[in-house]
Amino acid sequence: MRIPVQGLVSVDTTADLVRLGVVLAVVVALAATVSRVAGLGYSRAQVTAALRATLQLAVVGSVITAVLDSWWLTAGFAALMVAVASMTAGRRVAPPGSLTWAWGFVPVCAAALPMAAILLATGVVPLVPIAVVPVVGILVGGAMTATTLSGLRVKEALRTHRGQVEAALSLGLLDRDARLLVSRSEAGLALVPGLDQTRTVGLVTLPGAFVGMLLGGATPVQAAAVQLVVLVALLLVASVATAITMELAARGTFSEPT
Repeated sequence: MRIPVQGLVSVDTTADLVRLGVVLAVVVALAATVSRVAGLGYSRAQVTAALRATLQLAVVGSVITAVLDSWWLTAGFAALMVAVASMTAGRRVAPPGSLTWAWGFVPVCAAALPMAAILLATGVVPLVPIAVVPVVGILVGGAMTATTLSGLRVKEALRTHRGQVEAALSLGLLDRDARLLVSRSEAGLALVPGLDQTRTVGLVTLPGAFVGMLLGGATPVQAAAVQLVVLVALLLVASVATAITMELAARGTFSEPT
């Protein structure tokens, strides 16, 4: 039985849109307030992120039909996703004001693009724009998250365990090896969110790809197959992005010299 899409979030009337806007504004305000009161330090970022999401989704929603009707626009949109994800991750990890954020392209592209190519080349994902765009977006997003988390964890490990790095250097280890000595376990924590999501899928969460397929009229088996492909692919994407980010950080690319 096809599930009515309008039952998920109602936006059919002006009253629906006003109600949605009020609820979203209140939720964002509460999130920013909690962050501020708790001293988490991201209250302003939460507000600006919500505003950007609203604008970006409005723009994408208005052009996505044209994008999916053209392979050139589809390729351009995919390139835009890669660029934004790489810059976002790179700027999170690189020292403030440093141009080394451009290295963010390496883990994001090396992790997401080959995986997308494999899925398309094997026919697991059909080579049509409506399939390419969301799959590439999901994989690139996973690579961005893994790069950001692992990069930040490695930077923190190198800062807090500076003494251990210096001790390892005094024993004759190379800079890279000394940094990896304190970085591996911290970088590996970037894999935990993906592992937990994969372990609990269907029991704790019903991810977007699964729900979207059902809302689109797919059978539960088809929806489950798509979600399984996405989750397993993300495990590899996160592992590759994390390993490359850790290596770059150990070589001093993303971190201050120890």
